[in-house]
Amino acid sequence: MSLYELSQALHALHDDLLRAEALAAPLIAAVQPQHHKSARNLVHYVAVRQHDLRPLQASLAAYGLSSLGRMESIVRSWIETVIETVDALEQGRYRREIWGDLDGGHRILMRNRDDVLGSVHGSDDRSSRIMVTMPSEAADEPELVQRMGAAGMDIARVNCAHDDEPEWARMIDYVRALPGGVRVAMDLGGPKLRTGPLEPGPKVLKVKPTRNDRGEVERRARVLLVRAEQADEIKLTDLDAVVPVLGLEALELRRGDRLQLRDARDRHRELVITSVRPEGIEVEFDRTVYFQTASEIIAGVHGALTIGELDEVRQHLFIRVGDEVRLQRSLAPQPATQLSPHRIGCTLESVFTDAQPGERVLFDDGKIAGRIREVNGDEIVIGIERAGVDGVKLRAEKGINLPDTTLRIPALTAADRSHLPFVAKHADTVNLSFVRSPEDVADLISELEALDAQNVGITLKIETGPAFEALPQMLLEAMRWGDVGVMIARGDLAVELGFERLAEVQEEILWICEAAHVPVIWATQVLDTLARTGLPSRAEVTDAAMGRRAEAVMLNKGPFIVEAIEALASILDRMGGHVEKKRSLLRPLASFDLNGNS
Repeated sequence: MSLYELSQALHALHDDLLRAEALAAPLIAAVQPQHHKSARNLVHYVAVRQHDLRPLQASLAAYGLSSLGRMESIVRSWIETVIETVDALEQGRYRREIWGDLDGGHRILMRNRDDVLGSVHGSDDRSSRIMVTMPSEAADEPELVQRMGAAGMDIARVNCAHDDEPEWARMIDYVRALPGGVRVAMDLGGPKLRTGPLEPGPKVLKVKPTRNDRGEVERRARVLLVRAEQADEIKLTDLDAVVPVLGLEALELRRGDRLQLRDARDRHRELVITSVRPEGIEVEFDRTVYFQTASEIIAGVHGALTIGELDEVRQHLFIRVGDEVRLQRSLAPQPATQLSPHRIGCTLESVFTDAQPGERVLFDDGKIAGRIREVNGDEIVIGIERAGVDGVKLRAEKGINLPDTTLRIPALTAADRSHLPFVAKHADTVNLSFVRSPEDVADLISELEALDAQNVGITLKIETGPAFEALPQMLLEAMRWGDVGVMIARGDLAVELGFERLAEVQEEILWICEAAHVPVIWATQVLDTLARTGLPSRAEVTDAAMGRRAEAVMLNKGPFIVEAIEALASILDRMGGHVEKKRSLLRPLASFDLNGNS
């Protein structure tokens, strides 16, 4: 493009954003005063992004001018700056003073970040906050919460889908006791769209010795037989299992005694007592045993023990490509089947009125995918199109996604509404799950207004296709409230929109939220392997580093959560000198020296 053509294109773009602002005037007027500039800038950004700007960007770059790639936080000022620069070049004059402050939008975003997410703990170099999901054991282990705080937790996330108010209250008390004002965010559970129960499996526990590659026993199996009421109190250390038994206190057993039983397969097995402890008797054996509830263990002339209640073996359907899955309105337990057709309940009744033939259905985070063949009153028939290489196990309580189906249900459930008084009293922020429309946001605002909870911020969890598409409208509605944030719930979002689109979609959410000056929480499976196993994968370290472009990064729970918090804090500290939003920061690089100095 010539300079004249560039000027014309930029002026047309400017006219479009002014028209969009005029059309959206009622929406902008409805937001709270502190959000007026943000709402106006969001409208400008959405208007500008309706155009393909790539030819314009290429031409601007050819003249050594800004290519509009950093305009998100202050669109009008940025475009007017570029217009004045191009016009001055085209007219052969000096550039006049520019209208507006190009850093003003960024300062508003930083203010909102601090208001919604609080301050950073444990580092002066890190600006991205760390949110951590509280595990259930945090309700009874204040020292765990203290370690999480010391590692760098800035916001504690309490998931209302788990535990209950007494446990939440204890967790929050421990968090409030941490130094530095660690924030509390509470996730509302939202509608539960999950598979129903399966018929119970046998109450059997398999215990086997350790064998080498030749099948020879290298270590005998070790089991502790304990009184049934004590079984849950015993922690495994060097034992393979703890088995509850009845009648232990009535027998006088000694080290070296041999116990006999027939296991669940009717196989004769011998257990040798190796020690008698206050909490029970330890036995060893060199052949696999399937312990079964109510089976007897014969102690010779001493009498017999009866095996107490064991956990049921978790059941599953085994799904293959080409199979038929029949979703049931009834939540009666269904049989565990290995061959098609399979039946399993669905926890959300509205699916049976809203779903249509031809729409996609995904199970268990997308591991199984199919398409609806027919919808009856109490049953949905699904043909399976993806189920791994050789099939996939589908269990109870696994997620169901219907990315093509418009579910006519509110984001707030009756359970969510019952939890809101507690949330309003104890939380700094409420995270709205399954939000899909401005009406969902308005519903939450109405509930909070009724509770006089103006001090509680709102975070919109973007986890479905409709939520992503309606994000600008939902943000404008949320700006009628005080503090507003967005969480990119990348797990469900990837399943709903397709894993191949996740990278693109999360970028677009970051851009839209920057335009709205709304802080973003980068969530789902961040350092997940590290939190679960103690060692991260290479890919998730890079993913955590990219989370630096958001205002907060969320970790889920796991046995190594403290180590995950420490690692994430270190990664974000390091990346703070390299990247901010879409801008690369050119700090001095000590890693490279052409003179060969280290």
